[in-house]
Amino acid sequence: MDNFPAAGNTIDLLSLDDENRQFIDELLGEGEVAVLIDGGANGRVQESILAGVWRLQHRDSLGELVKDSLEVGAFPPSVAETAFAGAAPSLDVNMTALPEGVMNAPPLIAELNAHIASYQSGHDAHVINLSLLPQTEQDLVFLDQSLGRGKVTILSRGYGNCRITATATTYVWWVQYYNSQDTLILNTLEICDIPSVAQASAEDIADSSQRLREIVGAYS
Repeated sequence: MDNFPAAGNTIDLLSLDDENRQFIDELLGEGEVAVLIDGGANGRVQESILAGVWRLQHRDSLGELVKDSLEVGAFPPSVAETAFAGAAPSLDVNMTALPEGVMNAPPLIAELNAHIASYQSGHDAHVINLSLLPQTEQDLVFLDQSLGRGKVTILSRGYGNCRITATATTYVWWVQYYNSQDTLILNTLEICDIPSVAQASAEDIADSSQRLREIVGAYS
């Protein structure tokens, strides 16, 4: 954490015995952001109570733990790479055969393709706020089907309940915010590496470093 944003090595926990792993579980706890890969079938990532400290675990088909590690950073690089592995480079949609009721999706698809083509990793996100646009139910279904579903789903409790889904189209994330009654209150598409709501900031990580010193000091 002290060396952030310099890349750090992954810390392997699989070699620890049960007692030591249980201590790490209690020490780190579960923070605000969780990540499911292929619905959880191919791995789970959990931010700890220390923002920017991520626990990565993978179990085999028998439920045996085969990977258990820690990474420090705004978001785990390995997960970011997985999100759009094999994704389509753009939306290939036949605009001459649109389903009935689709009215405003076509210009959004053109906007998405234009920004996907110009986007470079590390640049600021381009956000399309669907909540402010006159989308029909058929428009939203058509966008969902056209974009497809990717491999990564991020669940964040940092700003209410937020569900962030990688689409099957490169760099495009579907970000949905819900209130305490589970009502959708903000619906956006973001073209970026990882939506900022899922990332720990440099300030968060600096605070986590200080907090970890205090926690370890309590055991001294």
